[in-house]
Amino acid sequence: QVRLLESGGGSVPAGGSLRLSCTASGKTYSRLCMGWFRQAPGKDREGVAAIDTETATTYYAEPVKGRFTISHDNSARTLYLQMDTLEPEDTAMYYCETDLNVLRCNDRFGTNSPAFTYRGQGTQVTVSS
Repeated sequence: QVRLLESGGGSVPAGGSLRLSCTASGKTYSRLCMGWFRQAPGKDREGVAAIDTETATTYYAEPVKGRFTISHDNSARTLYLQMDTLEPEDTAMYYCETDLNVLRCNDRFGTNSPAFTYRGQGTQVTVSS
């Protein structure tokens, strides 16, 4: 069992930045695929970014490439999402998710990626125009 707790959401104007954090607790695994997903009101849930915690290889959905950066601190068991040049379209509830199957981190990761095994409660990001 892995528990995930997100923090760092908030409200910013377009062009601003936010940094999301996700701290894991519970059973420890040497290697995971961890990622961020989001869901806006009335829209489908979509993948945002993912990272292999052993190789640090990262994967991004097209809408956020060049603006968002995912990273992971293994010693702190914390996942981050640095979001820059935010747009109103980025407004959504952001969820930290993780999967024991590291093959979930692959070049096909994108907005349509299926959910991972474990998910946090989410943190709200609101970007005003």
